[in-house]
Amino acid sequence: MKARLPKGYSNGGANNTNIQQLARQAQKMQEEMDAATKVLDEKEYSATAGGGAVTATVKGSLEIQKLDISKDVVDPEDIDMLSDLVIAAVNEAIRKARDEKSETMDKISGGLNVPGLF
Repeated sequence: MKARLPKGYSNGGANNTNIQQLARQAQKMQEEMDAATKVLDEKEYSATAGGGAVTATVKGSLEIQKLDISKDVVDPEDIDMLSDLVIAAVNEAIRKARDEKSETMDKISGGLNVPGLF
């Protein structure tokens, strides 16, 4: 008795075409993600803390570009508070950058999470 392959699994002809098509789609998706990453890495994200006393601006590549500190919050007796405000503003700006990158990549990939693809 001969074993039969399920329908669509004959001699590999149709499967090779499907695999090649999937590979092309994956390559196109990777190219779109690379282009989006390049654009997002240059975009700037700003966030404030302490009611606007500290404003941090980071690039999508997560590099701090600018840090504005109001003179009103510079108190030599309370450096810890200033440090907390700076940390809060920087972390919020980084979160904004990461969130937008994640949303953009999800749109391109349709929510598909393939390790090593992005």
